[in-house]
Amino acid sequence: MQMLARLALGTALAGTMCSAAYAGPLTSGAAAADDATQTPAQAAGAVDDETTPVVVTGTRSPKAVDKIAGAITVISPAELQRSLTITEDATAVLARTVPGYSESNQTLNTLGETMRGRTALYMFDGIPQSTPLRDGSRNATFTDMATIQRIEVVGGASATEGIGAAGGIINYISKRATEPGTHFGVTGRFGTQFDDDSAIWKIGGTLSHKSGGLDVFAAGSYVTRGITYDAHGRRIGISASSSVADSKQWDGFLKVGTNFGDGDSQRIEGVASYFKLKANGNYHYVAGSRALGIPDTAEPGPPVDPITGQLLFAPDFNQFQQYALNYSNTSLFGGSLVATGYYAKQEMRFPGDNGIDKQDPRISPGVIFDQSEILSKKYGLRTSYTRPDFLLQGFELRFGVDAVHDQTQQYLALTNRIWVPPLNYTSFGPYVQLAYDLGPVTLSGGWRHEDGKVEVDDYTTTYYRNSVLVKGGNLKYKNDLLNAGIIGRFGGGFSAFATYGEGFTLPNVGIPLRNVNVPGKTVEGLLDLQAVVFKNKEVGFNWRGRMGSVGVSYYQSKSDLGSSLTVDPVTKDYVLNRRPIKIYGFDVTAEFRPISTVRLNALFSHVVGKTSAANGVTDPLNVTLGVLNIAPDKANEQISWQFTPEGSISFGATSFFSRNINAGKPTEEHTKGYTLFDATGSYRVNDVGTFSLGVENLFNKFYFLSSSQIDIYQNYFAGRGRTVSLTFHRDF
Repeated sequence: MQMLARLALGTALAGTMCSAAYAGPLTSGAAAADDATQTPAQAAGAVDDETTPVVVTGTRSPKAVDKIAGAITVISPAELQRSLTITEDATAVLARTVPGYSESNQTLNTLGETMRGRTALYMFDGIPQSTPLRDGSRNATFTDMATIQRIEVVGGASATEGIGAAGGIINYISKRATEPGTHFGVTGRFGTQFDDDSAIWKIGGTLSHKSGGLDVFAAGSYVTRGITYDAHGRRIGISASSSVADSKQWDGFLKVGTNFGDGDSQRIEGVASYFKLKANGNYHYVAGSRALGIPDTAEPGPPVDPITGQLLFAPDFNQFQQYALNYSNTSLFGGSLVATGYYAKQEMRFPGDNGIDKQDPRISPGVIFDQSEILSKKYGLRTSYTRPDFLLQGFELRFGVDAVHDQTQQYLALTNRIWVPPLNYTSFGPYVQLAYDLGPVTLSGGWRHEDGKVEVDDYTTTYYRNSVLVKGGNLKYKNDLLNAGIIGRFGGGFSAFATYGEGFTLPNVGIPLRNVNVPGKTVEGLLDLQAVVFKNKEVGFNWRGRMGSVGVSYYQSKSDLGSSLTVDPVTKDYVLNRRPIKIYGFDVTAEFRPISTVRLNALFSHVVGKTSAANGVTDPLNVTLGVLNIAPDKANEQISWQFTPEGSISFGATSFFSRNINAGKPTEEHTKGYTLFDATGSYRVNDVGTFSLGVENLFNKFYFLSSSQIDIYQNYFAGRGRTVSLTFHRDF
């Protein structure tokens, strides 16, 4: 089941702040991290032990959850398995289980998918997958979810990982072998919407081996997906930013580790991951009609030149590679050291189009069809040293330094034109964090210094932007970020907290760089490229008892020079706005366990963002941010019943509410809400395997995604209709 740990928002975490409040089932996060051989039936039917402390490992080093300041949600193996039974949509599990996470777009595109109204930093075992210098909203699909043991989500702007975590951190923690001996696992999956071309097929396998001090975990899978349909039986259109539908996917994952030293106090571990999702190209986009309420659709056949019959585009894809070497020592001068060196390469090619911004008569007097591609290469080092009882009992010192080099660029692949020049970002970030336990009260505070630089060479914009020469230069970012927190535990399961923190990120600098259209501009002279610094406050209370838990928190986030998106009415492309932003909201989570085999969960989130009417205007903040930045209010309810040790069933409902904002203004926006139901069932047959059945959109409701209800390029999509999936798993 989902573990909702609602904690104080320490938004400028440099390692781990030590003030927290917790609400939710008390499954041990440490234990969850170690159990890589848990079967789907065991996961789906797991009943959390409310007496076991939760340990979070995604905060630079293991830490009890009630010692961490941050709005943390730990998505357990059981909740992951339940979500995967319904759909393999990588962000759907976040939309169902994380209070501040917005609606899933049901595609590769995460535009408008935010955490507490801002962009989140996606990480894989602590290594950034996001490309904040040129965020193409394609960074949330980078591995097969079967390799993931759990997901740790820190809500609110944070400086923990340097740049990128404007709305929070979403860290996907991979499995590793822990059970002695050699174990194999095989998984097969079939999904359908009961149309011949809607089938989803998956085959995957795992190998887990542990003997002596050596452990090995390997996984691989292959997935092929057909087209998707809405509840009226109409094919859903191919997204301009790439669709999961009509695609194939394959991946490989390997983790090898060994423990050594006195009492196995040291560990070295190597990790390699390869993932690719590629469009089949069996369908092409066909526009619907907003005026008539007819959604965009897809028709069979690849996009071809009507005269020559030649293919217009190469298949779009996501291709992610990652390699890491981890070292840890739990007995170094009375403390613990964790260090990770890594290299990651991310390639994201978008579907093609013949937009006005891609035309150039110097290349062709006719219509040019082109595709953009984002290429990012990064390598870095992350370190953390923790010394408990430093100088006096209950006083903890944590410090470290992070270093990273990231090169990101975007080009038009078919004509080999620069769209966003190579952005070379180098960062050095030392930090120190202190915490002190005074009986039922925990005080914490810390500092992080972010010293970064972006180097950009001279470049020329596209013909549509008047082919102007832009003089390159260096953008330097230096910020000192502070945080502080306090929590009191009052007995009877009650606690309350208050925190203050500062976060840091860079705007999506690729957008203003590619949009320069007047001569004489320099990189260093563009106001749009200044850093975004957040100041965050949060207060709340929590109660945790034998039969359940409740958590409520209220937060505010301010930035004097914020970063938000609007749509260019001509190109339907995105425009970066630099205006003050204030975001506030509250989260509510609750759980009730009337008996040991039944669990009811509920959550609600409300987020509001305010900004000014134009760039350069600082007051008043009288414009409400729309769905591109902040999703409508959300509620989720779920009931699960483990009716036997071998079997369980669950039912869930997710609602997004209607919203009307900015009446009479150019930014006026109206979105209509909807509620979707889902169901799962799982049963383990001895000596055969585990069968799991999942139904998404149980009552086949027709609806439009909130993000499709505003006019963006090729985005008028209805949501998926009823989808039924059957999964079989067998361990050997």
